Formats: sequence, structure tokens, C-alpha cells
Amino acid sequence: MESVKDYKKENRNLYMPKTTPVMVNVPEMQFVAVEGRGNPNDENGEYQQAIAILYAIQYTIKMSKKGSYTPVGYFDYVVPPLEGFWWLDNSEDFSSEDKSNYCWLSVIRLPEFVDENVFEWACQEVSKKKKIDAKKAQFLKITEGLCVQCLHIGAYDNEPKTLKLMNDFIAQNGLQSDLSETRRHHEIYLSDPRKTEISKWKTVLRVPVKPLL
Repeated sequence: MESVKDYKKENRNLYMPKTTPVMVNVPEMQFVAVEGRGNPNDENGEYQQAIAILYAIQYTIKMSKKGSYTPVGYFDYVVPPLEGFWWLDNSEDFSSEDKSNYCWLSVIRLPEFVDENVFEWACQEVSKKKKIDAKKAQFLKITEGLCVQCLHIGAYDNEPKTLKLMNDFIAQNGLQSDLSETRRHHEIYLSDPRKTEISKWKTVLRVPVKPLL
């Protein structure tokens, strides 16, 4: 029986942390990405449209094995979880009250056999067959490097409690936050909010750090 690659199981240290903060060194990975801004909860808003684009491209690549075009080096895989990099233009103080100013880069990890040519093919297939405009989609390689991460359980609006644990850990371990235009607050969504009770949502929170000078 052909094995199916599952990144969550192979890279448990990146996707399945405990509810206590830990340091992790995140290597280069490649993603399908869509950047935008605005409240992610707006029904049929920019964020929801971005997610539709991401999954359409991902599943087009995954299911290519059943079509007339199979990428060189193709292997079957479990589609990795949705992830997001978040920031504000003029502040680091995220407010659960007003999400209209949120900036985000929504991503899903791509398998190693995907290159620019495969990605472009998938975008064209999505536009042609699914009638979804994929022009906003980007093929990105990201190396996060040294970070502190922790598993948050519960509503997204309660993340400040977990972030406080992480900030305390950072201070206690000779580190400092390294948020910048190239290193963002990062979340990995392990639960489907449509199918999971809100108190049981699991989200990996990841913050870039550097040694305290």
C-alpha cells in the first residue's frame, strides 16, 4: 500500500507542541499564500475568499495524480493545516474588539515536489475549472528560524493568556521578541471551527525571537 506523507506526524515538534512554551528552530518551507487585510470573521470577506483560493490550489495539486498531468516527483500527502501570519500596520497590540485593521498572510504548506511551474499550472487549473480567481495566490519560501511556540486551547480571543505564558518564557530564557516586517506572529490552526466546540479549538502560537543583547 502506498504511503501518504503527513507533515504533522513527521514534524511533531512544529505542529504538535504542548501547552507549555518551548523554543524551536523552524527550517525553510514552501507555501501557497494569499495576503490581505480586514476582519477574518467577515462573512464572504477577503479572508474567507483567500482561504477558498488556498484550498482550491492545494487540492488541485494533491489530486493531480488522477488527471492527465502529474508533477515530477509527485507523492501523495495529507493536506497540511491552514496557517496565518498576522500583524498591524502601526501597532503590535492586537485587539479582539476591532479586527478591521488586521493584516494577514494566510498560507498552507506545499510538498517539496511543487515548484514554480507546478504552482502556475495549479493556479491556471483553479481559474479554468473551478472559476476561482487565483491571481492573488503566491508561491513563497519562508524560513522562520528561532521561535518560541505553544499550543493554545480555546477561542482565538483568549490567546492573550497563552501569549503571556510565552512572553514570560521568552524573558526567563535570555530571549527577546523579534517581530518585524519579515518575522511575524504566526498561528497554525489544528481544528476546524465549523466542526469543533470552541473550548476545544487547538491553535499553535509561534513568535519569532532572538537572543537578548
